[in-house]
Amino acid sequence: MRVVAKFGGTSLGSGDRINRAADSIAAAVEKGHEIAVVASAMGSTTDDLLDEIKFEADDKDRAEIVSMGERTSVRMLKAALTARGVDALFVEPGADDWPVITNDLGEVDVEETQRRAAELAEELDGVVPVITGFLAQNLEGEVTTLGRGGSDTTAVMLGKYMDADEVVIVTDVEGVMTGDPRVVEGARNVGRITVDELRNLSFRGAEVVAPSALSYKDEDLDVRVVHYQHGDLLTGGTLIEGEFHNLIDMQEEPLACLTVAGRAIRNRPGILADLAVALRDENINVDSVASGMDSITMYVLEESANQAEAVLHDRVVADEALSSVTVEDDIAVIRVTGGELPNRPGVILDIVQPLSDAGINIHDVITSATSVAIFVAWDDREDTLEIIQQEF
Repeated sequence: MRVVAKFGGTSLGSGDRINRAADSIAAAVEKGHEIAVVASAMGSTTDDLLDEIKFEADDKDRAEIVSMGERTSVRMLKAALTARGVDALFVEPGADDWPVITNDLGEVDVEETQRRAAELAEELDGVVPVITGFLAQNLEGEVTTLGRGGSDTTAVMLGKYMDADEVVIVTDVEGVMTGDPRVVEGARNVGRITVDELRNLSFRGAEVVAPSALSYKDEDLDVRVVHYQHGDLLTGGTLIEGEFHNLIDMQEEPLACLTVAGRAIRNRPGILADLAVALRDENINVDSVASGMDSITMYVLEESANQAEAVLHDRVVADEALSSVTVEDDIAVIRVTGGELPNRPGVILDIVQPLSDAGINIHDVITSATSVAIFVAWDDREDTLEIIQQEF
């Protein structure tokens, strides 16, 4: 197999851990696998360097300063591999075989990076390159960076462009867990998870794989997360499956909007569960939910609207905190799903402004970590879809 293995700061946080990392790499090489390594700065070196910049420094100088963490790591790890008889070399910005190129805005130059990564891949037979994560350089040779979580991005990007079979993220967790083991008892490792699921978790606080990295994952590239104490790069942990697709989708059936109003609903524990369970008991599926200060809105298929209204009306009558339920028919929903939406400032404005300019009234906007759902009148659906397609 051809594998890109990324070692995070914790997994390289001491001499003992560097030895452990080198052992796992050497074992994989001994089995005949082609290995490229991406190394983060040891421990909290990058944060420590940033904290010590107590003066005005331009972007170029800051990038050079923080690059010292990764530059140290690759030298340490390369030396540890050499001590084990592995033919290794460290690769950093400025080297002739440096692969990750950005433009002056810090955006990856895909064509040039692909070309350089392919050239580096040709050297993998018997040689282990140890590459600085997080760092890049522009065409003028100046050091740039890939931002927070950039080492993950380096690894998955190079895995894709070097035609690797798998990217292994070596970190200080067992993989993706069912919950935070520091908070909940009985948290266990998830053996497999889709890239869509993980990106939503990542943008909502799960610090496993940087969200920016997952945009480079394609269907043919496996990504695995393993604990640095595991010792085997190619087994265990969590396997991330699939490919994140950018998608603009219009629901084919019309929806109905049911709104339940009540006094201080937001302070009423369990009210959403009560309403949802009542609909579930009648086998009515809820497409989306939005809540306000004194109301809860649920979208269901229009063909279920009458039945849903009757069910919710029964709950209103039985609950003194609820006042009334209303229904609005002929609602369309267009969803924009994309891995880079959370990194795109003004993405909501990019959607709603053109619709406003076209005189289309927006009924509702519901967002998640990686998607935006726009609800409009059914008669406006085609125009809305066309406008959104032009924007994205």
